[in-house]
Amino acid sequence: MRSIRYVGNYLPTVGPTINSSDKHKPGSASMRTMQEHPLRYVLANEIHDRPFPDIGAPEQASYLVLFSSEDTRQADRKHLLALCERYGSDRPPKDASHFAVDLGSFKLKWERHSEFTAYTFFHRGEFARPFAEPPVRLVPKEWLSAMPGELIYAVHLAVEPGSAPERTVDDLSEFFVTEDLCSSYVGNRAAQLWTDFRIHEDGFGRILISDMHLAHGQAGRLAQRLLEIGTYRTMALLALPLARENGPTIMNIDHRLAELTQRINDLDGLEEERQLLDNLMRLSGEIEAIAASTVYRFSATEAYYPLVGARLAKLREERVKGHSSLGDFLDRRLGPATRTCQSIAARQEMLARRVARAANLLRTRIDITLERQNRDLLASMNRRARLHLRLQQTVEALSVAAITYYLVSLVGYALSALSSTGVEVDVGLVRGLSIPLLAALAWFGMHRARRAILGEGTHED
Repeated sequence: MRSIRYVGNYLPTVGPTINSSDKHKPGSASMRTMQEHPLRYVLANEIHDRPFPDIGAPEQASYLVLFSSEDTRQADRKHLLALCERYGSDRPPKDASHFAVDLGSFKLKWERHSEFTAYTFFHRGEFARPFAEPPVRLVPKEWLSAMPGELIYAVHLAVEPGSAPERTVDDLSEFFVTEDLCSSYVGNRAAQLWTDFRIHEDGFGRILISDMHLAHGQAGRLAQRLLEIGTYRTMALLALPLARENGPTIMNIDHRLAELTQRINDLDGLEEERQLLDNLMRLSGEIEAIAASTVYRFSATEAYYPLVGARLAKLREERVKGHSSLGDFLDRRLGPATRTCQSIAARQEMLARRVARAANLLRTRIDITLERQNRDLLASMNRRARLHLRLQQTVEALSVAAITYYLVSLVGYALSALSSTGVEVDVGLVRGLSIPLLAALAWFGMHRARRAILGEGTHED
């Protein structure tokens, strides 16, 4: 059985078993009775995750990063299992996110991240040309072609011993594009490295390391950091095409918003105000649509970019005369790209706030206009109510006069009938004297009737 080493998820997920010798140790009995947090061992394992590969000169590595999502997690694991079964090695743990195994002709290190999956193939042995026969050629081609996800980054890395002949300018021009060649001493001049950040004809980038006097394990740490710099640099740059694509659109929205804002003070009437508010709402919808399609990518750039800087700082670079260092090269190119993404993200957020302020201002204006209209409407209703009251009072006075007239007529008829019986009555005098009394009775009767109809609480001004 070939030697195999698991990486990650290898510590127990439950409390440790205490053997007989432990019971005599101070505190061991109390540990058995304590209630443990369910994440205690997960968090303890976290600091041991993703150890550096154990490599040394001479050694070569081929590194592949495939852009994927959570939906491909199971597909990634099945693909890894297929390779392990093909070479008769043990399987990785079920929930492993990283795994290392010796498959005989090459070693494999597999890592699953939230957005990508990384495969590193190692082969130790002498080589004359560092990139002529990379380890990836030892991997079955049909397995490589069936990898889930989309290839986003690929690089060959070679570590040669310091005893190897010094690389001449001609050697380097054969391996790299000399116009973009970067070189620096790292780790207090424990090694020298070269790279050009180019994709060569085989579809891979290239990194060459000369092991001048790297300590045990230092080569693995150096290689891992260089590979991570390339990965995080690429992932950080994924937002740049989005920034360039949406930049003109955001500028156009900015101009349209300025025009709409200037029109607020020139509006005449509620209809124009509502139309302008509709335009602002459409503009807000466009901004939110752009933000929804870019916010995750811009946030990812904000996370990846500092990781590149942190890995570069760990290298402790020293300049090589005549060449740019990795830090200088990346700062000159990655820095402006990242700041472009940050600028677009900031402008999106600023536009959203400006649209919200303009919409709130316009809503306030519309509310004030509506309040004025309501005030005018209420004033008009009050005027109509007063006119109606006056009309009603006039009608009531006329009604009292008419009723009094008919009542006086009835009194006259009654007195005429009475005088026909021989009773001496001055009909004209009695009729005249009855007018005030009958008028008062008529008014009182109408007043009582109105109160009965409208309710006892009704009162007149």
